[in-house]
Parts: sequence; structure tokens; C-alpha cells
Amino acid sequence: MRSVLIAGNWKMNGNMQFVTELVEGIKAGDPGNAKLAVCPPAVYLMKVGGMLADSGIELGAQNVCDHDSGAYTGELSAAMLMECGCRYAIVGHSERRAHYLETDQLVAARFTMAVAAGLTPILCVGETLLEREQGVTEAVVARQLDAVIELSGISGIARSVIAYEPVWAIGTGKVASPEQAQAVHAFIRGKLAAIDGEIAQRVQILYGGSMNPSNAVELLSQADIDGGLIGGASLKANDFLAIAQSVQE
Repeated sequence: MRSVLIAGNWKMNGNMQFVTELVEGIKAGDPGNAKLAVCPPAVYLMKVGGMLADSGIELGAQNVCDHDSGAYTGELSAAMLMECGCRYAIVGHSERRAHYLETDQLVAARFTMAVAAGLTPILCVGETLLEREQGVTEAVVARQLDAVIELSGISGIARSVIAYEPVWAIGTGKVASPEQAQAVHAFIRGKLAAIDGEIAQRVQILYGGSMNPSNAVELLSQADIDGGLIGGASLKANDFLAIAQSVQE
């Protein structure tokens, strides 16, 4: 039985006071049957990591460099993130792909570096609105997965979490129906199963498209949805915890 992970991606939000109050609020709540992780802005990783000590809540980064060291101004290596106490690192988020032109190959390199260092990458895949309307959702998701599998192998996937994020449902208030989300999650698991059935059954696949307290129960009840990569709702402790509490036993 796969455990359920509710991971908060705080993006570029907050200040020291906000972050402190948010972490305190999350720690004070009941996550129910879910495991929690939070991914704050990089400048707050040490602060949040210290606050989470012995809480059972995991720390994650929002990105990781595709090199282990060197003249890469502004980047953070996987080893640095490990020293900050990170367990997870998000790779290939749609905002990184769109705003900073990260290619499938660069995402795969970041993924592979994270795995090699002992981090668990949260690999984001998903289609734009135009791609969905064109009926190429599965082709896009397959292409994004293939780039990682070609570089890191199915053994790399076994050490990761996958997050399906329909790009058209991020920050727009729109959300894929439970049936739409489940269909893509099932496609991802089926694609992995064609390579290794055991790994396919073990890998957590999160939904990353505007999950909130009002739709979480229905989304999380789907057979292949193993949690959520939460954006806006992760910035409110009560909402974040309410999503976690939506997990059925």
C-alpha cells in the first residue's frame, strides 16, 4: 500500500515572519494519515529545517542544480541541499519549464544529480491547455518521462516521486476533474509498469493542479493519486492541513 504525501510548494512567497508563523501553524495541526513535506524558498531552508527537527515533516527544495559544484552562479547543488536537511527536491516544475526554458534534457540532468546525491526528486510532468485541447496529453507526459528514464533509468524513477501537474490548472483556479486526473495518473503508472511492474506499483504519483480543501477528498480517493503537490493552499496552515486530513484510511 502506497503512503500518501502532501507536499507544499511555497514558490517565491513569504518573509521570515510569515514562514515562521506558517511552520508553527502546520506543526501544531494534525496531518491525519498523510505524510507532509514543505518546500520553502531556498533562503529559508535552514530556518525551516531547524523548525521541523523531530516533527516528522520533511523538507524539500524547489530546484536543484544539474552540476555538483563549480561556476554556476545562483545555483544550489544537491549536496548543499542535503546539508540543509532536505529530503526532496522539485525538478521540472512547469514554471521552471515555461519561465526559465528548462528543457526535458535539463530536467533529466537535474533529476539524475538529485538521485545520485540521495535526494528524492519530485518530478513534475504535465501538459499545457493547448496540448490538452490538441489531444496530446499522453504524448507530452510520455516525452517528459522518457527523457528522465533514458538518463537515469527506471532505477532512478524508483527513487523518486512523480507529480502530474496539468499546466492549465496551476494558479488559475481551474482543476482537472477527478476522472481526468486519474486517467493521466493511470497512464503514467501503466507506462512505468511496461518497464517494471513492481516499481510502477511503488512509485507515488501526486496531483499538482490546484488541489484545495474543497476538492481534495474526491481527488485523493482516486486509485492512482497518492497525494498532492500543493501551491497556493500550502501557504495557509489550515488549508494545507485540511488537504492532508482528506486522506481516507
